[in-house]
Amino acid sequence: MSTAAAAPSFDPCDPVAVAQALIRCPSVTPEDGGALGVLEAALAPLGFVCHRLRFEEEGTAPVDNLYARLGTEGPNFCFAGHTDVVPPGELKGWSIDPFAAEIHNGRLYGRGAVDMKGAIAAFVAAAARHVKAVKETGDAPKGSISLLITGDEEGVAINGTRKVLDWLQAKGEKLDACVVGEPTNPKALGDMIKIGRRGSMTAFLTVHGAQGHVAYPHLADNPLPRLARMLTAITAEPLDAGTPHFQPSNLELTTIDVGNPAHNVIPAQGKATLNIRFNDLHTADTLLAWLRERLDGVGGSYELDHFVSGDSFLTPPGPLTELVADAAERVTGRRPEYSTTGGTSDARFIKNFCPVVEFGLVGQTMHKVDEHTALDDLTRLTDIYGEVLRNVFDRIG
Repeated sequence: MSTAAAAPSFDPCDPVAVAQALIRCPSVTPEDGGALGVLEAALAPLGFVCHRLRFEEEGTAPVDNLYARLGTEGPNFCFAGHTDVVPPGELKGWSIDPFAAEIHNGRLYGRGAVDMKGAIAAFVAAAARHVKAVKETGDAPKGSISLLITGDEEGVAINGTRKVLDWLQAKGEKLDACVVGEPTNPKALGDMIKIGRRGSMTAFLTVHGAQGHVAYPHLADNPLPRLARMLTAITAEPLDAGTPHFQPSNLELTTIDVGNPAHNVIPAQGKATLNIRFNDLHTADTLLAWLRERLDGVGGSYELDHFVSGDSFLTPPGPLTELVADAAERVTGRRPEYSTTGGTSDARFIKNFCPVVEFGLVGQTMHKVDEHTALDDLTRLTDIYGEVLRNVFDRIG
């Protein structure tokens, strides 16, 4: 449903003002806290058609999302992001109110300043300036600009970006390229563009035996030696040596549990949990088959359950990556490295619809107490996004 929004109480061309308005919304997952209303108020007067989309599944909290588009012609360039934030934790650990959006010594403080309300504010300001510049020249606008903003990225990611993409597909809406505003830069703005991400699979292994007295082991079946051999079998050698754009895949044991309080009882079962971050040499299915092959080699009764946060993906260097890298270099003087490091993001869903890269602020304080971003970085990120908007339709059309 399209919605109308009141005029903003801030200048949408000013990324600091937009970021402050967003940070002051306590949008801890899955609460919206008014954040999407702030964006509608900024975008609707610019001509964006805004759709508030609420999704929920049984057993999950409802989540509000926003899709806003300016223009009807292709290509459609999309900025994707999330207004939800992680909890601030113990407030006494913060030197300022995490939702006050205060500025101190040239830095904007608050939960979400880096991850990722600051980047959203920078793109909104860049879009507002772009719209103003196009009107002043009198030129016909090229293509369409859209924003896909979810409130469910920091949570279970069920009622957010995936559902919005399904909604777009059902409407026949096409995305031609996308930039996700995740905080990709390790130390300085312009350090890094994410052109892909490793996949993530978590597996839960339960090895069965038969309980008994330790003095009568022949009357029991101890599952723990088998569990130990199984874990050795899957960790003894690296999964691979990496690929041109990905570091080696990594299997980590995260817990081994028996739950046996008695020293004279052989337990009936032992459990272990593991996570695999994998590159483009693997899929979740091939890894699951690999695990079963090695577990079967040890033998015995076991169960293996799993869930997949996302498969690996790569946007090969090309028009979109070069567009963003050129823009970053023009503004910062630094040519960003192409990288696939880090955890998962909503780009893992968008990659099924169009080429996608990630570029945002410096991520050193994300999820931390006193999260903050330099005002200069907000200004320069706005300039970078502005460069992207000025050139995108000539580069990806």
